[in-house]
Amino acid sequence: MKRVTGVVFFVVAVSVLLGWSTQGTTAVVEELVAAAKKEGIIEFYGPSTLTPQGAQALASAFNKKYGVEIRMGYTPSGSMFRDIGRLATDTAAGAPSQWDLMVVTDAHQSLLWLKKLHMPFDYTKLGVDPKLIQYDNGSVSFSNQFVLPAYSQKTVPAKDVPKRWEDLLDPKWKGGKLGINNATHHWARLAVGGWGEKRTTEFVKALVKQEPVLGQLGEIYTRLQLGEILLAATLTTSQINTAKRTGAPIVFAEGIEPVISPSYQAGVVKGAPHPNVGYLFAAFMATLGAQEIWAKYGGETSAFIAGTDAHRYVQGKQILYMTQGQAKEIDRLTDLYRKMLGFR
Repeated sequence: MKRVTGVVFFVVAVSVLLGWSTQGTTAVVEELVAAAKKEGIIEFYGPSTLTPQGAQALASAFNKKYGVEIRMGYTPSGSMFRDIGRLATDTAAGAPSQWDLMVVTDAHQSLLWLKKLHMPFDYTKLGVDPKLIQYDNGSVSFSNQFVLPAYSQKTVPAKDVPKRWEDLLDPKWKGGKLGINNATHHWARLAVGGWGEKRTTEFVKALVKQEPVLGQLGEIYTRLQLGEILLAATLTTSQINTAKRTGAPIVFAEGIEPVISPSYQAGVVKGAPHPNVGYLFAAFMATLGAQEIWAKYGGETSAFIAGTDAHRYVQGKQILYMTQGQAKEIDRLTDLYRKMLGFR
């Protein structure tokens, strides 16, 4: 989504998204700032589409807001599922985490929650709107992605563009022409969000018969751009906005419903060496300053804030949002579909 600016954004974001209250937050923030100064560092794990420049822009804005000089180590995600597994292994062995704050999708935050890998915090004490606090105070939700099939306008004529999810099963995409990424929680969301497990599982089985090219999100995007595949079964707005910035002809197959909508959430993980900076940074991600930077580098805004591009986009569409109550089923189905598709 495009960067949102202007008076409308300020008014709506401050009143609806942030919900900041000056009463009862100042003392807690001051205590946390003092503790963060002593720690001095944050190890920040986030999507690769943020880029090192975006991560440093967040760090600079954070330091300016709180009057601190926190150094940021930024780890771009490769495989969020793999890296959460690595965190779980380290934690079980009693080793400290490599990261303080993990910015991952709601499905990955649910995995952290199910594995008890969050360090919860009452973010309302930092002024965060309760509607944005997820997984028993484990994470703060601050932006929405949208997920649809994607293609290159250079290689796929308009008449062949899919108009339904089922169009991915057309024989013309068989034999290495279709790319599928390892974010198998996309399919799990369809299963719990309206299609049902039986229908979705049969659909995934049919996708396997298409002999797709498998890879991580970034790899599938690159293969699509190079023409090595003709269609990506799913990409996110992160890749589509990268294409817009760079002039690549990669676009969504618009009109397909339901539209899958993961959210990005920030959570401090168990064993974090600098938890106080992490708590403060998680709350910071829901502020106007962080929202503007995220919109600039990631291109995404919140679907729940009137006046944003994301909010306008969802009007009149069937959108699948994940809830905490779906976490166990989505986790189970994500693993099932990962195995079915051939991801390790």
